[in-house]
Amino acid sequence: MTEPLRVALLGYGLAGSVFHAPFISAVDGLDLAVVTTRDPGRRRQAEETYPGVLVVDGPEEVFARAEDLDLVVVATPNTLHVPHALSALEAGLPVVVDKPLAPTADEARTLVGEARDRELMLTAFQNRRWDGDFLTVRRLIAEGALGSVHRFESRIDRWRPDLTGAWRECADEAGGLLLDLGTHLVDQALQLFGPAELRHAEVDARRAGAEVEDDVFLALEHASGERSHLGMSLVAAQPGPRFRVLGDRAAFVKHGSDPQEEALRAGHSPDEAGFGEEPPERWGLLGAEGATTPVPTAPGEYSAFYAGVAQSLHEGAPPPVDPTDAVQVLELLEAARLA
Repeated sequence: MTEPLRVALLGYGLAGSVFHAPFISAVDGLDLAVVTTRDPGRRRQAEETYPGVLVVDGPEEVFARAEDLDLVVVATPNTLHVPHALSALEAGLPVVVDKPLAPTADEARTLVGEARDRELMLTAFQNRRWDGDFLTVRRLIAEGALGSVHRFESRIDRWRPDLTGAWRECADEAGGLLLDLGTHLVDQALQLFGPAELRHAEVDARRAGAEVEDDVFLALEHASGERSHLGMSLVAAQPGPRFRVLGDRAAFVKHGSDPQEEALRAGHSPDEAGFGEEPPERWGLLGAEGATTPVPTAPGEYSAFYAGVAQSLHEGAPPPVDPTDAVQVLELLEAARLA
């Protein structure tokens, strides 16, 4: 490869510090050059974790340095995704946008059109395409281990019965589960089975004082015939299976969540040995009742997203996530909100 691409990361909250900065730094061909945050504690954390990084207060200071940069990563709150991405494109810089690509499908189409007109890379950070359990499900389906799949059940359950005041709980900040976990679950289903229509939606705000949905169920019917049942909840005192995939030859059931987020939050680095691997006791089971076999979970690999970004910008390969995929996801999420 040529010289590493100099990357500016907008935002150093959970998304920026846990899901983006570690992988930007770990992937060959990328250099974390600039981080934006106005929080003194986060500034210190960024400077200590990534010696040599320039920490500035806001995006305007990044765009003033556009000629010295090669890529902008937008990891700010949802309502800022579009204005920050548009500013980056107008400055002549390719863009990675944390999910959701935009709060609405129309805004996402605007971003896609702007990037196309300027001939700049635009991609959405749908990192859960590289969850180890999802990679395992994808492989089993591709190999025919389940036979013909007729039902795909996927859910992420959490137990957070009390409101915290975070921006994701605010309606005017484009918060709520649809634009959070919903973007991942719908994207995964579309990746496995292709285009789909919404057949049923339950979108509820269960917690006292909640402004946005915290308990959601979506039923999709794919053009290819499969049905996807997708659940996400912050009020699940006991979680259900992460995946339950039913075919005419076998089923696959997997409990627990991909370990990468937990490892990142604990301060582990993506380049550590064993990162993203699951122990045997967490593997899923393949087969029929009374005759199941544990299936090793593929190692999770969020770093593959940023390796794809580097390859796209260095070699002209397609981006790791086609931004039009994000538009299709948002169309289904909007349909759910209106159902």
